[in-house]
Amino acid sequence: MEEKLAIEGGTPVRQGALPSVGDISGRNLGEQEIANLTEVIKSGNLFRYGGRFVVGLETEFARLLGIQHAVACTSGTAAIHLAVAGVNPSPGDEIITSPITDMGTISPIIMQNAIPVFADLDPETFNLDPASVAECITERTKAIIVVHLMGGPADMDALLALARPRGIKVIEDCCQAYLAEDRGRLVGTIGDVGCFSLQQSKHMTAGDGGIVVTNDEALAGRMRLFADKGWARGGEVRDYLHLGINYRMNELTGAVAYAQVGKVESVVARRRQRAEQMTRLLAAQAPGVNPPAVRPGGKHSYWQYPITIDEGRLGVGSADFCQAINAEGVPAGVGYIGRPIYLSAALRTAPTYGDSRCPFDCPRASRRVQYQESDCPHTVEILRRIIIIPWNENYSEQEVADLAAAIGKVARHYAARGAGQ
Repeated sequence: MEEKLAIEGGTPVRQGALPSVGDISGRNLGEQEIANLTEVIKSGNLFRYGGRFVVGLETEFARLLGIQHAVACTSGTAAIHLAVAGVNPSPGDEIITSPITDMGTISPIIMQNAIPVFADLDPETFNLDPASVAECITERTKAIIVVHLMGGPADMDALLALARPRGIKVIEDCCQAYLAEDRGRLVGTIGDVGCFSLQQSKHMTAGDGGIVVTNDEALAGRMRLFADKGWARGGEVRDYLHLGINYRMNELTGAVAYAQVGKVESVVARRRQRAEQMTRLLAAQAPGVNPPAVRPGGKHSYWQYPITIDEGRLGVGSADFCQAINAEGVPAGVGYIGRPIYLSAALRTAPTYGDSRCPFDCPRASRRVQYQESDCPHTVEILRRIIIIPWNENYSEQEVADLAAAIGKVARHYAARGAGQ
C-alpha cells in the first residue's frame, strides 16, 4: 500500500535536526583549536608577523596540496581578489567565469576594472562548458575563473587547452571543492592559481579566511604584496611597490585554520563515504532522481549534495518535489542562488565607481557587455531544476538512510501517480 505523503497529511519519514555547519553538531572544532587560540592570546601577539600559525598554515596547506606557494588572507573573496590582481588585468580586459557562483567570485573582477563574461554550464555537472567558454574568448580575455561547483571538478584539461595557447591565465575557485580531483590532480593545483575559503560552511573553517596557492613564484610574490598593501617588507626604507590592500590573516584565524589543515582529509573522506551511501540508496529506492554527476576521472568532495529529478517521468516539477521532501524531513532547497549571478543588480545596473559605470563603460573596453537572462540557457534551466541537500561529514549512516528513504517515498509516490494517469 502506498504511503501517504507528509505534505498531504501523512507521517514524515524523519523528524529532528541534522548536523549543521551552523553549530558544533556539524563542525570539526575542538581541543586543538582551543589550545592554539590559547597560545596566541598568551603570547600577546595577534598579528601574523611575529606569530607562527599563519605561516604554519601556509606551509602545511601547500604541503597538503603538493604545491610550492600558499598565501593566507581574510576570506575566499579576498583569495579570488589576490588571484585576479596577481594576473594583473588592464582596465577593460575580460575574465570568463561561471554564472552560478557567489558574488565573491565576481566582485574582485570588477574591482580590478576587468569585465566579467559568463560562459554557460554543462547541464549535468553544473561546471563551465568548454564549448561555451571557447565562444566567449576575445582578444581581451585575460583569465578564466573556473568554479568547481558544490565540490565537483570541472573539465580542466579542456579549459587549459583553450587557455594555454592564447596566454590566458586559469584561476581555480575551489572554495567549495577542497581535495576534489580531476584525473588524479587536486583542484587548485592544475591551473595557474587556486583559491580556497575558510568560511563557516566550508570543508575547512575558521569562520572566515582564505588561501591562494600557486607554483608560479612571480605570481605568488605579487599576491603576497597585494595582500599587504604592496609593502615590500625588510627593506632599508618602507616602500610600496604597487597598489595593494590589507588582506592579511591574523593569528587568531590562523590558529584555528592551522588545526583544521590536519582534519580536512578526514572531513572530505567522511563526506564522500556518506555521499556514496546516499547515491546507492537513491538508485535502489528513488526512481527518477538523479544524484550528483561526476565526470570520468573526477572525484567529488561534496560541499553539498545536489540532485535533479526526471520531471517527465515523475509528473511533478522540481519546486513541488522539493516541498514534498521538505515535509518528509529533508532540509533541501530548490534553485540554489535562484537566478544567474549576472542578473544581480550590481551587474545589470552596474553601480560601481560613482556614476562612471566603470569598467562596463570603460573607454578601453573593446565591446559593451549587456547581460540578459538568455545569455546562458543551460544555467537558467539548471537553476530551475536543481535541488540542494545540505551535506555534512557528521551525518550518521542512519541519518543518510532516512534522507534517502524520504526522497524515495516521494519519488515512488509521484512515479506511481504518473503511471496511473
